[in-house]
Amino acid sequence: MDFSNILVVAGKPELNELVSQTKGGAIVKNLVSGQKFPVFKNDRISALGEIRLFTTEGDTPLEEVMAAVKKHLEGQPTSFDPKKATSDTLFALLAEAVPTYDRDRVHASDAKKLFAWYNILLAAGKLEEEPEAPAEQTEQA
Repeated sequence: MDFSNILVVAGKPELNELVSQTKGGAIVKNLVSGQKFPVFKNDRISALGEIRLFTTEGDTPLEEVMAAVKKHLEGQPTSFDPKKATSDTLFALLAEAVPTYDRDRVHASDAKKLFAWYNILLAAGKLEEEPEAPAEQTEQA
């Protein structure tokens, strides 16, 4: 899982994948609709690879959180619509998947985004494990 080219653009509810960079910004592709559009340097853009979840053990990268959610849900989407779910539902699932999440610093809006993003990334096939590079074989004399 590599989220370095998956972008969140402020004001746009969906996730986008970086297609190419331009002089004044970038061209991105919406993961849901597949539509390409430009984003500009003055847009607030964040890469999912830079986002962390507050836990009692420090900050956990989003890739690890998504892997834990996927493992807990056995690779299935959430059984509820994250946008319409209650805080209790969101936090119950988060506590089951990531028991060390910081209950004081993670808000319902954070959990709502997390599970909405999980469903989008799962549907787009972006939560697949990357094959590990084969270990270098050393010559034996």
